[in-house]
Amino acid sequence: MARISSIFGKPENRLRPVWQAAVPDHVIGVAWAPDGARLAVAAVSGPIVIFDANTGKPVHQHKGHGFGTAALAWQPAGGALLASVGQDNKVRLWDTAAGQEAKALDAGASWAEKLAWHPSGQYLATAAGKKAKVWSAAGDLVRELPAQAGTVMDLKWRPGTNSLTLLAYGAATTYDPLTGSEPVKVLAWKGSPLAMAWSPDGKILAHGNQDSTVHFWYFDEARDLQMWGYKTKVRELAWEFSSRYMATGGGPVVCIWDCQGGPNGPEGTKPTMLVGHESEANITALAYQARGFLLASTALDGRVLLWQPTNRKGAQVGEFQFTGGESSVVAWSPDDKSLAAGAGTGAVAVFRAG
Repeated sequence: MARISSIFGKPENRLRPVWQAAVPDHVIGVAWAPDGARLAVAAVSGPIVIFDANTGKPVHQHKGHGFGTAALAWQPAGGALLASVGQDNKVRLWDTAAGQEAKALDAGASWAEKLAWHPSGQYLATAAGKKAKVWSAAGDLVRELPAQAGTVMDLKWRPGTNSLTLLAYGAATTYDPLTGSEPVKVLAWKGSPLAMAWSPDGKILAHGNQDSTVHFWYFDEARDLQMWGYKTKVRELAWEFSSRYMATGGGPVVCIWDCQGGPNGPEGTKPTMLVGHESEANITALAYQARGFLLASTALDGRVLLWQPTNRKGAQVGEFQFTGGESSVVAWSPDDKSLAAGAGTGAVAVFRAG
């Protein structure tokens, strides 16, 4: 990746803290309820705490997963279920209204790490080991998909469809799990992918990789291109709502790719590089607003930075500092007005971002 001029500027601070709280240890995940009224926070050791998103007061605490919780996600479309997976061979559904576990499902392997709700809220996809399963919201098994060549590192529903893409060694494989278990498309790639993100318009699939690259697939044409030169392996990917810009981590600098910058998208172009985190502090998470232009980043330096990448007066527009450890996760509220972040110390903070 070529070094190019970075966007600097004296930052104004548009991150206004609303409240701070804590969970028992390292924050591995945060998830907003669809109405924005509650915030679920998972600690890596297992516990899941539901906070009142306005006051920061705990509403419920669930035991989570034995040996550790790996991920959680709130049922979209107004649902009351919170789903989580972890290292106890379970997919757990939590009734957040009653404050109790609704159902525990067999994940299929001892270590379940990934999950994704269909946007309708009617189906939940989970991954454990080399296999993925699709469940109904009631907890009934809809489909168990074939074993992949390696561990399923990520899974995502393609926007606007019922297609589910599994990312594993050597390929990104897409299924229509509501109708069958045969792949509808296999995008083969000789490497070890780690994380993926669909563009909101469903046209481009991007995945970050073990070999410090980012791979782009133009899905319908099965045409691909690759970006390289990252400092570390790439796990952090976030799309801007128009599908034009994609942000990546893979080091201490946030890179913004213009995917409509030419006839071949970002191929042959140089990214905008946002410098704000400490030089040895690798990015840990990225999140764009669902309908806006603000981007949040977290890193090993404990900072939460707010960016407006296209602002020529200065891209960095907000900053918060966690003390004593890394900032680990970040998520926007459904209305894009609030931002939640967690830290390795167990600290949780909610901000208004304007």
